[in-house]
Amino acid sequence: MKSKDFLSISDLNSERIKTLITNAAAMKAEGWNTRLSQKILALLFELPSLRTRVSFEAGMRQLGGECIYLSPDEVKLGKRESVPDVARVLSRMVDVIALRTTSHESLEILANNADIPVINALSNVEHPCQALADMLTIYEHKETLEELTLAYIGDGNNTAHSLMLAAALCGVDFRIASPKNYRVDETILKTAQQYAADSQSTVLCTEDPKQAAANADVIYTDVWISMGQEAEKQQRLKAFAGYQINSQLMGLAKPDAILMHPLPAHHGEEVAENIIYSPQSVVFDQAENRLHAQKAVLVDILGGSEILLPDLR
Repeated sequence: MKSKDFLSISDLNSERIKTLITNAAAMKAEGWNTRLSQKILALLFELPSLRTRVSFEAGMRQLGGECIYLSPDEVKLGKRESVPDVARVLSRMVDVIALRTTSHESLEILANNADIPVINALSNVEHPCQALADMLTIYEHKETLEELTLAYIGDGNNTAHSLMLAAALCGVDFRIASPKNYRVDETILKTAQQYAADSQSTVLCTEDPKQAAANADVIYTDVWISMGQEAEKQQRLKAFAGYQINSQLMGLAKPDAILMHPLPAHHGEEVAENIIYSPQSVVFDQAENRLHAQKAVLVDILGGSEILLPDLR
């Protein structure tokens, strides 16, 4: 890591992200161990979760460590107690914090005031642990990260930001198709383009989902209406009409293209009914890989020994 924390994919470089993916694959094969014995993870959540909570809790226990879950009502970050004070208290009791928050600013304040590592378990800006699991899943199914094209169809949200950065660092061509007012953040886009130039890959933004999907190796989407955006539902449904992943759009990709979605899915909206149960879908492999990617991050950030497979190609 570039710092003690993992707040963004940009905290990694090309070599480090590939090492994390490699280690995650190795730990998946290895199973339970005691690498993080006598270590404690605090899960500090402002938002509910299935995959994020279970993958962190199960992952920490599979590594021989312990996990404490702190719900929104227990802490009320920044309301019942200031973010810096929470950081200072937890620094004296646990070894690492994973924060799932609506505010990336709160995440940064927590990290700046903590003496222990802080992991971004989701913020409104990025979802880096998801992106690591995504790249691991692509590597497993394609047996390489070279000469691949990943097409993301939909909202330029936190998941898209981290996935775009991860793809660019790994040398995967990235295309994103979003409606005009739902594009990725320009600053993050420029960073991804810089990474892509270094890795000899490309980043393309378009409003045309067909252009993005054409001859792609991976088709990826996410919900159009995330938590906290319910008031925008009708506006968003109208804007994203034509961006649904269905058999017609999948038919534009390569015959062996895989379908990815971070879940939860809104069947009949961003994905056609039953398509995530189709033979091309790797959605549930992707969900499982949250566990293994999180384990790799925890071992890396807490200084556990590494297990390396051959270099990624």
